[in-house]
Parts: sequence; structure tokens; C-alpha cells
Amino acid sequence: MLDEPGTGRPADYATGGLVHLNGNSLGPPRRTLAAELTRVVDEQWAHRQVRAWFQDGWLDLPRVVGDKLARLLGAAPGQVVIAGETTSTVLFNAMVAACRLRADRPVLLVEAESFPTDLYIAASVARLLDRELVVETRDGFDHHLAHRGEDVAVAVASPVDFRTGERRDIGETTALCHSVGAVSVWDLSHAAGVLPTDLDANGVDLAVGCGYKYLGGGPGAPAFLYVAERLQSTVDFPLTGWHGHADPFAMSGEFTAADGIDRARTGTPPLLSLVALDHALDPLLEAGIDALRARARELGELFVELVERDVPGAVLASPRDPDRRGGHVALRIAGADKVERALAERGVLVDARPPDLLRVAFAPLCTTRDDVRRAVAVLHDVIGGDADPASDAGRGVR
Repeated sequence: MLDEPGTGRPADYATGGLVHLNGNSLGPPRRTLAAELTRVVDEQWAHRQVRAWFQDGWLDLPRVVGDKLARLLGAAPGQVVIAGETTSTVLFNAMVAACRLRADRPVLLVEAESFPTDLYIAASVARLLDRELVVETRDGFDHHLAHRGEDVAVAVASPVDFRTGERRDIGETTALCHSVGAVSVWDLSHAAGVLPTDLDANGVDLAVGCGYKYLGGGPGAPAFLYVAERLQSTVDFPLTGWHGHADPFAMSGEFTAADGIDRARTGTPPLLSLVALDHALDPLLEAGIDALRARARELGELFVELVERDVPGAVLASPRDPDRRGGHVALRIAGADKVERALAERGVLVDARPPDLLRVAFAPLCTTRDDVRRAVAVLHDVIGGDADPASDAGRGVR
């Protein structure tokens, strides 16, 4: 469970004395992670070598960790797997498989505000499958589905805008997709671990996400894939590795898909990364997604209130209504990249996105109200109150 609201649990995380407000890019590790990795290496890998795949449950870990993560995502067991690949690869697999479910429809629809990788992958899939790629603004996305949705095979969206933090309602958009017969694919990378997604209740078809942001699985942590149970017997993935085979150790020359979510697996899983992700999930599950969301919302509100009061040089780029924001707040500040570097020199970690956005994220378990207050005080000092933050004459910016 979470401690008293506002106190956080920073002692459980290796923050290095820094204020980590960039958990939407990379969450800090638990202090006990090194010991857990050492245990696996010394007691399992070194001691049993290849036998550990069978004796220590390594082969089952992608599904075991997937079922743990499913509890945070609002999914029943057997629908989430850690596919053992990067987010880009898993997203490609999901998009192609979704298009194959609607082979008679020509359009692949994606939001213009999507993370760049989503746009790149969508363009590649459209070329590969000879589909028409339609890229629409946030409002245009909904309009296209409502008025031209009969041609849409797949609609790709995110519940959180990676720049501004603005939320998109998963249930409403998925229902709109289904009303016109389109398949929904969601990128949950900026939502998993900080927002309820309720995948089953919202009728989501497929979803992907990375393990290294709010989930805290570490640099390059493997991605996860959700496939609704109702689709698992018919979904056809383009990447068909031996771990997705019905009988992987038969070494058959022809691919026969495994039953259920295991068919989404590809090659040998990155075991140590899986262990790190598994280790990171435990305190998140102990707290529960509703408490995590409430904490992130509380911290975000405190940050916004203090910025509006104390930092007149910053303009809120996120929605002012906290219910319309995800786990991070974006500020519009000229020279945001310089401000980011100046904050880092003073022990406050945020990140900048061009042309002028400063993103500040609130990982619920390792951020306190005092962290937020310190960050705002340093931000005020860095941009010099009314001084122009883009100028090197702005106090503290260099």
C-alpha cells in the first residue's frame, strides 16, 4: 500500500539524491533490484546453466509477468505477455496482425500527435500491406472514424499525448471503432502504471506498451502485448518465432501457432530484463492502480498550483483539468532544452521536447510533495521569475 498521501516511498528507490520527475521516460530502480539480479545470476544461471529455463521457470516468465501486469491494466489472466522485443517491434507485430483481421478494408488510421515511432511503424505497415495511411489530428481522428469509418481497418491511438499529457478516453474511442467495424490498437506506453486503462471493460482489441517508464523495468525493458481473448484464436502475427510455436522444442519446419497469448511470443526472452521488470511490478501491484492514479493526480495538481503562483514565465500546455491529464504535466517555456539542463545541474530531472515543451512527470511511488516543492523552487530560480528563459541572461540558464 501507499504511505500517507504525499509522503511517497522514495527510500525504496535508488534516486541518487535527485528529484526524479521524468518517470515518463525512465523510472528509477528499486534499491533491492541489484540483489535480485545477483540472486538470479548466482543461484540460477551460474548454478544450473541451461537447466534454469526449466527448473527455475524462465520459460514461463513472459506469461507470468504478463499476468501480473494485466492486473494493473484491467485485464484478465492470459491476455498479456511480455513478448521479449522492443516496443517498436511489438507495435509492428500488433499493427500488421490487426490489419490482417480486416483484410477487406483499405485504411490504417493514426493520430498525428502520436509518438513518432507509432507514425513511423504505421507508415511502414501501410507500405508493406498496400494500405492507405491516414494521419489525422486529434479531432480529425474521431471525425474520420464517425464519417468514413467503414473504410478503416485499424485505428491506432494513445490514451495520453506524449507531449502535452492530454488524455483520450479509451472506452469512447474503442466503442467508436467497433461501431464502424474497425480494430483498435492502443499504445499504452505513457499510461501503464499511472492510469487505469481497464482494457477488458473497455473492449480493447490489441494494446502494446513499454516496460521502462512508469513501470520502472529499467533501460530498454521489454515491451508487453495485450490481445483480447476473443481474438487470440484468429490473430495472425507476422513475426512468428519459435517460442510462439505450439510445440517449440519439436523444432518443426512449419509454424503452428500456440494456443492463447503464447502465440504472440517470438524468440528467446531477455531473461535479466524480464527479472528486472517483474521485480519492479510488485510495489505497483501492492499499491493498486487507483491509488497510483490518485497520487500522481495529487502531485500534478500541487505542481500546477505552485507553478501558476511562483513561476510566471511558464505557461501550462497540458489541460488545466487534472482529470484530462495523464501522469505528466507539460509547460511551454522558451529555451526549454536549456532549462532542462539547468534543472539537472541542480538535481531536478525533467525532460524537454521540441520546440518549447518541458515535461514534468510524477511517478507515484518515488515522488513526494517535498520533491514537487523543491522542483518548482529550482524552476523559479532557473528561469528568473519574469526573465526570458531563452536568454543566457536569464538567471541560472547556461
